[in-house]
Amino acid sequence: MRFKVRALTQDQQIVEETIDACNEDDARQAIKSRGWMISSIQQSNAWSLERIGGFGPRSSKFSLLLFSQELLALLNAGLTIVEALEALLEKEQSQEIRNVLSKVLKDLQEGKRFSQVLSEQEDNFPTLFVGIVQASERTSSLAPSLARFIEYQQRIDIVRNKIISSLIYPAILFVVGGAVTFFLLIYVVPRFAEVYRGTGRSLPWSSQLLLNWGGLIAEHGTAFTLVCVAAITVMAVTLARIWKKNGALGLIAKLPGFRESIRIYTLSRLYMTLGMLLDGGIPIVTALSTAESMLGASMQVALRQATTTIESGIKLSDAFERNQLTTPISQRLLRVGERTGELGKMLTQSANFYEGEITRWIDRFIRSFEPILMAVIGLIVGTIVVLLYMPIFDLADGLS
Repeated sequence: MRFKVRALTQDQQIVEETIDACNEDDARQAIKSRGWMISSIQQSNAWSLERIGGFGPRSSKFSLLLFSQELLALLNAGLTIVEALEALLEKEQSQEIRNVLSKVLKDLQEGKRFSQVLSEQEDNFPTLFVGIVQASERTSSLAPSLARFIEYQQRIDIVRNKIISSLIYPAILFVVGGAVTFFLLIYVVPRFAEVYRGTGRSLPWSSQLLLNWGGLIAEHGTAFTLVCVAAITVMAVTLARIWKKNGALGLIAKLPGFRESIRIYTLSRLYMTLGMLLDGGIPIVTALSTAESMLGASMQVALRQATTTIESGIKLSDAFERNQLTTPISQRLLRVGERTGELGKMLTQSANFYEGEITRWIDRFIRSFEPILMAVIGLIVGTIVVLLYMPIFDLADGLS
């Protein structure tokens, strides 16, 4: 396999190289044997879910995770923040990314704080990342904060990609099966109807019903086409609105049986975010406000109400329970964290617990839903084909 590697050399230069290795561990070992510090590594011929169907940024866009990984590698190598940004700017070839880095570097050289510089580019640096950097400036611990953010983002991406990947194959089956069924009903059945109409023979009622449908389509094809186009347009507009409002997960949550699992996943992200922010020294109210932007509309309202309750002196566990932001397991863990003074650790542990639950749910979904969907599609297509050929069997019996 081939792996694309970005690494920091011994003379403080960032290089990109493609190497052959049996697996990722061998590729890492080969790079480390040269004395290089790995910034990122990925299989060069692997599909990225972020690039399928617009689920994430394209390769030409600014990648916050990659920026954080490279910046952390340079800081750990002993470079200052300005020197690290200069090194990143020198090696970058994309003009779009160079513009982002140039502005950050220019503002830093003018004496602005790093968090202030990042907050002025909201499109590239979200509130969560800015908050982490701002908290690290108080304790001069930017590198550990970046490491926590990288770990957090990678874990979020892993779970999200699992959810999306579990839906890709069923979606393909649904589209292909629907297309085959549509082709049979719109093209094949009307032609069989014309053939059987001239035989003058009585047909089984089920076949006659199907052929009547074919005749109707043949006579009113233009009107039927307009109705189909209108229905598809309305469905696409509705899905686009849901997507714009709540994103891919909000769209998936609208499917039957997915709502509770997506709620658990959202709570897991909330707990993981709060745990990372609290471990970074950010006050609880500020952490809640920072985490609000990553939730759906309904859960944002609940979190605002919980924040107001906490500001009035109520414990976080009680405030979350009142606003349905907990489950029985997480509720107990939060109370333990409040008693021991390790609330951030307990929030992270709650997130870890529900990550495992989400993974098991995805595995069960894949094992059960895909065979059921294949069976349903096969049953529909098979029924149509059998109904079309039943008159042929009847005619063959008459001739014999």
